[in-house]
Amino acid sequence: MKRVAAVLAFAAVVLLGGCASQSDEDPEASPAESTPVGEELTGELTIYAAASLKTAFDELATQFEARNPSLEVLPIVYDGSSTLATQLIEGAPADVFASADEANMQKVLDAGLASGSELFATNTLVIAVPAGNPGGVEDLSDLADDSVTVVLCAPEVPCGAASQTLLANAGLTVTPASSEQNVTAVLTKVAAGEADAGLVYVTDVQGRDDVESIVPEGAADVVNRYPVAALTDAANPHAAAAFAEFVLDAEGQDVLAGLGFGAP
Repeated sequence: MKRVAAVLAFAAVVLLGGCASQSDEDPEASPAESTPVGEELTGELTIYAAASLKTAFDELATQFEARNPSLEVLPIVYDGSSTLATQLIEGAPADVFASADEANMQKVLDAGLASGSELFATNTLVIAVPAGNPGGVEDLSDLADDSVTVVLCAPEVPCGAASQTLLANAGLTVTPASSEQNVTAVLTKVAAGEADAGLVYVTDVQGRDDVESIVPEGAADVVNRYPVAALTDAANPHAAAAFAEFVLDAEGQDVLAGLGFGAP
């Protein structure tokens, strides 16, 4: 009888131990429920963006960091889209590329640096003149006058390609005093009075009092479309994809619209 009692007592201890173990593990809680939904963005994010996007992307980067306090957006690299595309193809490290045209984005796609891109904005050209318009420029045809000093973007740059299309559509040939590698350089020379006029984007003259702008005839027919891509070899792929999505969502689109960019 004593032996039977001992066996029964041992069995009871084992049974109670098993029940305690099950209770501690909480069998109703699945592994998925113990894993946080989503992933916190951390580390650093490197963005290459067209020069005409500077004001917009500086603001977008600030807002994106505010959303993701553990992430640092490094100083954005701004330049002509053709220059940036060349740098990326030659191995410059970046997580995100935003181009001012589809042609230079296509170079990056063809090089296998991104699997796809999304359009997020549009832009059109205006004639920029120094404040007070000392050269007396009134319309596009004045840019063909030899007495007017004109600066343009180089033809391989998106603003340069658009400028050439706009002038060709108007049947005009313009010999610029200089051909710049990005639209910022064109605007800088105009604002400094080094040129009587230049062709820049409508967004470039927003809020400036050192230049005036003239909307040329036919500008609405020459539209630059801006694509953005998270790069395949991004050092921070999750942040790259999230930033590209942020540019496309309602908050990002509000920032772009407020600065004069058109909808994609």
